[in-house]
Amino acid sequence: MSIRQGNPEDLPTILTLFKDTITFVCKKDYNTNQIEAWKSGADNLERWKKVMKEQLVLVAEIDHKIVGFCTLDQKNYIDLLFVHKDHQNLGIASILYNLIEKEALEQKNLPLTADVSKTAKPFFERMGFHVLSEQTVNVKGVDLINYKMQKDLLT
Repeated sequence: MSIRQGNPEDLPTILTLFKDTITFVCKKDYNTNQIEAWKSGADNLERWKKVMKEQLVLVAEIDHKIVGFCTLDQKNYIDLLFVHKDHQNLGIASILYNLIEKEALEQKNLPLTADVSKTAKPFFERMGFHVLSEQTVNVKGVDLINYKMQKDLLT
């Protein structure tokens, strides 16, 4: 596996990975309407172009195929962390996360924060995050529960 910085040409693959991961991995925590509403975020191409341009985007590749990605916004907010449905539980998310955390530490922009799905909450807890609050986010008229989480990094 290799890790590299993402580029605009990766966007179609990243969007497919985003939708597939939500569809297949998050279905144990969210119902069909919630999944469809959440996936609709992939339709906002302007937002995704902004992510690719303004955030630190790391992608994980196996055999030149993107199998995961993680983004860091404003040097201390993990905006996105997704791993391909066929590559779950292989340590890919941990590797991506550790690189993002290292970048945040170098920038001294602490603490790290993230808005985390029910599905991702156990992973973030293992990485040392704690829940600040449970949130209800309305997407296209559908309520989704997620968690505002934070990790206090030591310098």
